[in-house]
Amino acid sequence: MLPCVLPPPAMESKGFRRGSFQSSTSDEDLVEVAGGALDFSLGDDDPPLDGGMAEGFSAYNGGGMNGVGKMMDFLEEPLPGVGTYEDFNTIDWVREKSRDRDRHREITNRSKESTWALIHSISDAFSGWLLMLLVGLWAGALAGLIDITAHWMTDLKEGLCLEGFWFNREHCCWTSPNTTFEDRDKCPEWRTWAQLLTGRQEGGAFAYVLNYFVYVLWALLFSLLAVLLVRGFAPYACGSGIPEIKTILSGFIIRGYLGKWTLLIKTVTLVLAVSSGLSLGKEGPLVHVACCCGNILCHLFTKYRKNEAKRREVLSAAAAAGVSVAFGAPIGGVLFSLEEVSYYFPLKTLWRSFFAALVAAFTLRSINPFGNSRLVLFYVEFHTPWHLLELVPFILLGIFGGLWGAAFIRGNIAWCHRRKTTRLGRYPVAEVLVVTAATAVLAFPNEYTRMSTSELISELFNDCGLLDSSKLCDYVNDANSTKADDLPDRAAGAGVYQAMWLLALALVLKVFITVFTFGMKVPSGLFIPSMAVGAIVGRLLGVAVEQLAFHHREWAVFKHWCSPGADCVTPGLYAMVGAAACLGGVTRMTVSLVVIMFELTGGLEYIVPLMAAAMTSKWVADAIGREGIYDAHIRLNGYPFLEAKEEFSHKTLAMDVMRPRRSDPALTVLTQDSMTVEDAEAIVSETTYSGFPVVVSRESQRLVGFVLRRDLVISIENARKKQEGVVSSSVIYFTDHSPPLPPSSPPGLKLRSILDLSPFTVTDQTPMEIVVDIFRKLGLRQCLVTHNGKLLGIITKKDVLKHIAQMANQDPDSILFN
Repeated sequence: MLPCVLPPPAMESKGFRRGSFQSSTSDEDLVEVAGGALDFSLGDDDPPLDGGMAEGFSAYNGGGMNGVGKMMDFLEEPLPGVGTYEDFNTIDWVREKSRDRDRHREITNRSKESTWALIHSISDAFSGWLLMLLVGLWAGALAGLIDITAHWMTDLKEGLCLEGFWFNREHCCWTSPNTTFEDRDKCPEWRTWAQLLTGRQEGGAFAYVLNYFVYVLWALLFSLLAVLLVRGFAPYACGSGIPEIKTILSGFIIRGYLGKWTLLIKTVTLVLAVSSGLSLGKEGPLVHVACCCGNILCHLFTKYRKNEAKRREVLSAAAAAGVSVAFGAPIGGVLFSLEEVSYYFPLKTLWRSFFAALVAAFTLRSINPFGNSRLVLFYVEFHTPWHLLELVPFILLGIFGGLWGAAFIRGNIAWCHRRKTTRLGRYPVAEVLVVTAATAVLAFPNEYTRMSTSELISELFNDCGLLDSSKLCDYVNDANSTKADDLPDRAAGAGVYQAMWLLALALVLKVFITVFTFGMKVPSGLFIPSMAVGAIVGRLLGVAVEQLAFHHREWAVFKHWCSPGADCVTPGLYAMVGAAACLGGVTRMTVSLVVIMFELTGGLEYIVPLMAAAMTSKWVADAIGREGIYDAHIRLNGYPFLEAKEEFSHKTLAMDVMRPRRSDPALTVLTQDSMTVEDAEAIVSETTYSGFPVVVSRESQRLVGFVLRRDLVISIENARKKQEGVVSSSVIYFTDHSPPLPPSSPPGLKLRSILDLSPFTVTDQTPMEIVVDIFRKLGLRQCLVTHNGKLLGIITKKDVLKHIAQMANQDPDSILFN
């Protein structure tokens, strides 16, 4: 399942059918795909990898071609579609990298022959940087559009600007001459819905109830539009997308997940979902949006369109650009891609990711969506240094972040599992509306939950000055204090205590409602809700420490730290550390998290508190459960993802995992020169395997190579149309030279060009820890097992995943793409 999928329909194995290529095999076995009545055929949203593949399909599905009266050698005439992958398959990293090296070697050799070839070689070398430029520009522009629209639609729930309906509240009141300092967010040009509908300026109970009703109505409308658009046009647009991005970057193919329809619907529905007031964020889905941009732009360049491994390098850089525009943190985006989502991250990808993140951040800065020359709404700067003793509350925040992160993961996974296995999953629209109604009804009375979550975090991060009119800054001011940037600690006023109670209620709502929100059938990110929970707890703790230090300066712990008239404690810093702790507890990010947070604050001196909180939260959360939220959803959904961070320490051998087992039928193989076309077609139609070993003969079982099912089917179908005389009794040859045939025999079919002559092999006595390491580091699809040079069996990626699950006392049958 995606974090938000419909119950899976059964998919039939079409097998082999003459006249058309129909196959629904996975890389290891048949897979079932979640998604209601989705059409997974090759459509506009999911173009084939090979540019000429579509022509190939039309060629062998339509009328015949002019035949040639000789044995066809496909080495001389490469076929469209050969060497590409079906949907829900794992790519062969080794083959893809080898193909790219061959392509690069050929371009380099040709560049010495002519000026045009030299120009082509130079353009090929710079195409990667040009692609990164386009990805950064597109991702930054979309992020700016999403930020501006979401800000306006969030304010639309509360009122409208008379000067222009397209202004949000802040922009509406900027130029108003009637705005007072105390009520800077109120001006005659901005009218609430009660004022617009009744024509009266005064408030009252009726106006409050009317505004309450309109607020809930707008929230329901936005969420209804979002879930209907996702369900009707792009089911893949729901959720955060990061678990699926991690799976795709590991080599799995989910066609349409990064297509243009998904991009369009995700962009629109992300704005609607955020504006509805649900406890979700746009930062995670922005990674999905940026990866969609990268995938679509890859089709402009042959080097990336025809090579899945090269395309994944682009997607890694696009993920970095997505985080860059989400948090205004280019370096943090690069580290996030490296630490959290990428499976293969060479040095060249690191440089290009940095460039893409830079361009994306520059584009967003040029758009200036918040009007404050910052890339995010909750940018803040602190000037007060922290004291060594404050590490104790910072570590306490880390402990809370780890405990809450582990509890949230368990609760959310349990709810998502219930959604998958009960009737709840059949009513996605009703679920979204019920959660939205509950959120809106509970959020409106509390000003801290009524505002957008980004504005709440900005309020909590804020370092109070003399000019702040927020309740959080309602301190008893010293009449002699005139410095706005370095105010001494002061006694809390009535507004602060009222804000503390409201924040405590907001914390309860955020903690519980987020469990049910993440994973619904709308775009939903987890970064902002997690940061909000941590920021609330951090602010509450910060104010408590501040007041404790103010009223008890004589205590030994404060005596040498907090002198009278000094600015000792910054509650906003505690909020920032708490936000980092909770986000780290949920995602298990460390290095990238700290860099993102200090890029948000612009202060290097707070790295140590952030590191202490992030590391503590990870230790505490790992002690309860090893998986972060994205890894947990990958396991819940049964994605074929081989985690590179975990170690395999069990003493099993390759012969214990390989198929066929002792009680299974013999391994299905092809012979190199004694099998007819009819025999091959029978094997294809009777099995669902994605490929077949080729041996010298069934008696010797000496391994020759490995051929993919897709390549075999396409080659046979093309030969029947393009080569005269190929019939069911024609012999297939995987050898260099075919033996002479009797005059009455039909011409043979030479398919050596589609044979992988160097499949990866291990012996039956190879320890599984080495086999697992090989699969992780080389990205293999399958590995053949031999004994004294004779073929014994095969180990696929799914076999490895099932074995790891079995060794961990988990259900091995859960390793399926549900």
